[in-house]
Amino acid sequence: MKEVFQTIYSPCYGSIKEVYVQPSAYVYEWETLLLIETQDKKEIEVSVGISGDIVSMEVAPGQAVTPFSALTIMRDDLQITGSD
Repeated sequence: MKEVFQTIYSPCYGSIKEVYVQPSAYVYEWETLLLIETQDKKEIEVSVGISGDIVSMEVAPGQAVTPFSALTIMRDDLQITGSD
């Protein structure tokens, strides 16, 4: 089966407040991956609608991000769970 990699990008401007996952960790759909603090001090939880393995983390706590910043790369396990 073909491997599918997904790059997860920041949804906003801000800085990384917390990272909840590590490389090689398995994550489930809608599991919180990171917490971003925006410039106006709001906290944004980053989660995605896919499950799979974290291939790499592209950011660290304290790092500034923009909507063009890659946060992590995931290997999609291509499992359809019906939890949409």
